[in-house]
Amino acid sequence: MKLFTEVTCEKLTPLSRGERICVLGSCFADAIGEKLAAAGFDVLRNPFGTLYNPASVAAAVERLDSGRPFTHDECVEMGAGAGLVCSFAHHTRFARPTAAEFLDAANAALAADAAAWTGCRRVLVTLGTAWVWRAQERPGQPVVANCLKRPAREFAHELLGVDACAALLRALVKDHPDKQFLFTVSPIRHLGDGAHANTLSKATLQLAVQQALAPEPDLPSCPAATGHLPRAEYFPAYEILLDELRDYRFYADDLVHPADTAVQLIWERFLDACTDPADRPAILAAERASRAAAHRPLR
Repeated sequence: MKLFTEVTCEKLTPLSRGERICVLGSCFADAIGEKLAAAGFDVLRNPFGTLYNPASVAAAVERLDSGRPFTHDECVEMGAGAGLVCSFAHHTRFARPTAAEFLDAANAALAADAAAWTGCRRVLVTLGTAWVWRAQERPGQPVVANCLKRPAREFAHELLGVDACAALLRALVKDHPDKQFLFTVSPIRHLGDGAHANTLSKATLQLAVQQALAPEPDLPSCPAATGHLPRAEYFPAYEILLDELRDYRFYADDLVHPADTAVQLIWERFLDACTDPADRPAILAAERASRAAAHRPLR
């Protein structure tokens, strides 16, 4: 008796433990990035913190490309009486008590991460939502990566269209001929606007990735010592949780994020699809060493 439908994961270009990988996107990207690091991969994880939408991912990549320092004009005082300063490009973990402290920390991190970015040959992008918030009081009303607990009246809320998302993703690939991209759609549910809005968002992202992966005449392959590699691929993390596991026991207590068991199962499928079987013993050994290092004896 068959009790579930298995999602087929085709074999993708193997990740090499000798190449640097950049992981960008939602908190699911953080989870996979953490597992990659524990498995012995050289990982640059979300240099600006968690990013949920394609526009914020594109803005982060532009900043890494340019290395353009953050300025006082980009400093934002956080709301809700936090007494901290951050920017709309950063997660709140970068927040500091003063603008000077924030800029020192943000620009020091940017300098290091921009240098690391140039050495990344593989980029894993996990897209969480097509819904965005625009800062209405800022020039050009830019999409923000984080609202920083500011009042909702300061922002405009909108759903990016399929074509807009696809254009952002295709530009990422086209502008970086030295890098290979792997896209996923995060299985984390964004229910702030309701279940239907989340479904529209995930469908938009799926269609956008499909468009971005479509062959284009002026989009060359990624050069490699062994020949040409596809410039962009897709891993079905969303489908594995929604169509194969599809049970609330695979969700955390908030019923939004995947449970640890689900993350582990998706990780194992990721390894099957994205690594060379010959590397598996070294990966397992690195994971064991990482668990041992994290273990804290009671005495």
